[in-house]
Amino acid sequence: RTPFSRTFREKIFPPLTAVVLVILLWQGLVSFGIVDDPTKLPPPSAVWDEVGDAWLKGELLGYIWTSVSRGLLGFCFALLIGTPLGLLVSRVKFVRAAIGPVLSGLQSLPSVAWVPPAVLWLGLDNSMMYAVILLGAVPSIANGLVSGVDQVPPLFLRAGRTLGATGLRGLWHVVLPAALPGYLAGLKQGWAFSWRSLMAAEIIANSPDLGVGLGQLLENGRTASSMPMVFLAILLILIVGIVIDLLIFSPLERRVLRSRGLLVRN
Repeated sequence: RTPFSRTFREKIFPPLTAVVLVILLWQGLVSFGIVDDPTKLPPPSAVWDEVGDAWLKGELLGYIWTSVSRGLLGFCFALLIGTPLGLLVSRVKFVRAAIGPVLSGLQSLPSVAWVPPAVLWLGLDNSMMYAVILLGAVPSIANGLVSGVDQVPPLFLRAGRTLGATGLRGLWHVVLPAALPGYLAGLKQGWAFSWRSLMAAEIIANSPDLGVGLGQLLENGRTASSMPMVFLAILLILIVGIVIDLLIFSPLERRVLRSRGLLVRN
């Protein structure tokens, strides 16, 4: 087991130092009058007061949970759709020729472009939010799996067939394990697209029935010309993205790399 002192020195101290330096720079810009308009750059204390106010009102965790629950549920739906779609595209030549370019085009399309048609199709409710997440995340997940399958060495496939791993058995025991690094990269990118798609949908589509998520909080701050609220929303969006990566994707990535001898265990 790695000693805590080493973990702190190598994993915690560097990002913590970066955060402290950013806050000091931020405070310096305000204190020395380089940016003296609080409507453009509020001091860190004003943002902290906004955090305390939202906490005392019992709203802070509600903002976070509304968006995180939508994002994770939408990502799970995208996973259930994108994985079989990616396998189909990677293994069937006709399907790849038919929809492979479409998936690549959809992946490059900004997620915000789906918000207006989703509102017109589904109205202002959670189904609209999930539709935008799916349209943003499914192409990334599918393309990630296709890329992973394409990188499987042909020797693995021949060895699998020699040992009787054909059809679904070969897919499960040979193709998917070998394609896991590329698939995991697609999942990571798919989550990033899910989160960005959700924020775009929450900012544009405001309705009392939808509750207040982080995107709505950001838009509320803009409407009220409250820069502390805007900065609070931005920081929360950033923190959630970092936490999800640290708790879910980074451990999975390390485990996959270690299993292939590409990462040395401490």
